[in-house]
Amino acid sequence: MANYEVEPNLLAEFVPQGTALDFYEGKCFASLVAFNFVNTKVLGVSVPYHIDFEEVNLRFYVKSETREETRRGVVFVKEIVPRPAIAWIARAFYGEPYETWKMGHAHAENELSYFWSKGDCQNSITVEFDSSLGVPAENSHAEFIIEHYWGYTKRDINRTDEYKVEHPKWELFDVTYAEIDIDFGFTYGERFDFLTDTEPASVLLAKGSEVAVYKGERF
Repeated sequence: MANYEVEPNLLAEFVPQGTALDFYEGKCFASLVAFNFVNTKVLGVSVPYHIDFEEVNLRFYVKSETREETRRGVVFVKEIVPRPAIAWIARAFYGEPYETWKMGHAHAENELSYFWSKGDCQNSITVEFDSSLGVPAENSHAEFIIEHYWGYTKRDINRTDEYKVEHPKWELFDVTYAEIDIDFGFTYGERFDFLTDTEPASVLLAKGSEVAVYKGERF
């Protein structure tokens, strides 16, 4: 997860109705997140050739206030996967901003890389890492980035869908080096082009875990 401090107005048009931008110590963040889906099942069923695959997404953070709680969640600017069927279903039935690109990853003992391309655009992120740091401290920047258990989708100007995500707290590793080579303008739109030459505020590496994503409901 490469995390960039951005101006709130950059994200204003993406914020779903009924939610508001969430801040950490007064700062607004957008995160580039690369990961693997492994042993994936939909409604308990494994779909051949769609079980293990990469995803890279650009996301930001929102919250929704209810009478009982503050629900902290994420909104995706774009989600990139290597399987056309996944992207088509996500767009058609769930309104999620998925695209299909060529993708791959490489994992050595202390190095992890993701790469994705379309036409002449070649993107990659590589991290080198050391020992485990354990789960992040309460109220820390790292906890803010990784501990979100709701997702929100802006279906249109008047409709927001909400879904719940469950997973245990993720263990982090000490990132000793990061190389980020991404054409943000081509990949995510001109407004994000400045991130191409911007150093992230932080780079986190999480072990990951089993994750359950529940069926969304109109919010």
